[in-house]
Amino acid sequence: MIRPRKAAVFLDRDGVINYNRDDYVKSWAEFRFLPGALAALKRLAIGPFVIVIITNQSAVGRGILDTQGLAYIHAQMTQTILGSGGRIDRIFYCPHRPEDNCPCRKPKPGMLKQAADDLNIDLTRSYLVGDALSDLQAGLTVGCLSSLVLTGRGTAARDAMSHDIDKACEIFPDLYAAVDWILEKS
Repeated sequence: MIRPRKAAVFLDRDGVINYNRDDYVKSWAEFRFLPGALAALKRLAIGPFVIVIITNQSAVGRGILDTQGLAYIHAQMTQTILGSGGRIDRIFYCPHRPEDNCPCRKPKPGMLKQAADDLNIDLTRSYLVGDALSDLQAGLTVGCLSSLVLTGRGTAARDAMSHDIDKACEIFPDLYAAVDWILEKS
């Protein structure tokens, strides 16, 4: 029996869900949700989407954070989101540094393709929300409807955007506004 492929919402973590730090989020004590993020995730949870975080975490590859510490941060984040009425169905992360040139690190679409394979996701019916050009490039490469939020590095990304990317993406002040758009379109 062939199972129909599902639509997903892919979310970057730092700068979309929580405050981005120049020195990386290295512990749960340094993790702080952005205003409106928990409410946005609660609204998104009632929709028909698989909710997936895809996040570059080069702090692991740089030896600043180990995988157990990252797993703890993600477990605490997920529990807090669940406690607020939201959900995260899966988290994919790339531990590599930019110079490692791996296929999973955004802007390459490796994490999106892995999620599609693992979770039976139709990427062309899916959405991506990020705060960096690398997020948008990964989403556009696989056909996701991609949007930029102006939290985190979003304002700088908007200012550096090429005309082609600007035309292909929606821009929102924050995750809550992006979720409004996603729910209206579905």
